Amino acid sequence: MIDQKVSRTVLSTPTRRQLISSAALAFGSLAAFSTKTWAAATDEISHTAESIHMEPVFAASPKRVYEVLTDAKQFQRVVLLSSAMKSMALGTAPAEISTEPGGAFSLFGGYLTGRQLELVPNERIVQAWRAGSWNKGDYSIAKFVLQEDVSGTRIVFDHAGFPRGQAEHLAEGWHINYWEPLQKYLAS
Repeated sequence: MIDQKVSRTVLSTPTRRQLISSAALAFGSLAAFSTKTWAAATDEISHTAESIHMEPVFAASPKRVYEVLTDAKQFQRVVLLSSAMKSMALGTAPAEISTEPGGAFSLFGGYLTGRQLELVPNERIVQAWRAGSWNKGDYSIAKFVLQEDVSGTRIVFDHAGFPRGQAEHLAEGWHINYWEPLQKYLAS
């Protein structure tokens, strides 16, 4: 009888393998829940809020989109359609955009400035990019990859290296000051 009690106790006590499996299952469920919750919150800002990824689509060819993003006169028309020009006290200087790698650009009345790091016509633009409100010497990297899409052009856009706490503000700015007015300009 004593032996039966011992064997029942041994059988009802979870083994080390069962404990490890249960813990792994619990942590896996927690991770899956957290990932789904984050994905639902935003698909554009990284979990650490250190980068932005967007994929806007435009009803125009990659060549046309590239031209607008790299031609100062055309991009100035995009700037004039943006929310920034309506809501911010920006300078009046027109857009300046170098079409050479290493060349400078100045947009939104001089509030956004930087350098062209890489320019591959109709395919890719990579910029060292900064806002006027950032500390001197703070630059981020903005990368625009233009891909043909059924609807025209998809810009696979990545922005990283900006100051902490700026992700939400920048993500909103890309929408209302770049993508929406670019969409309007290309439609006209």
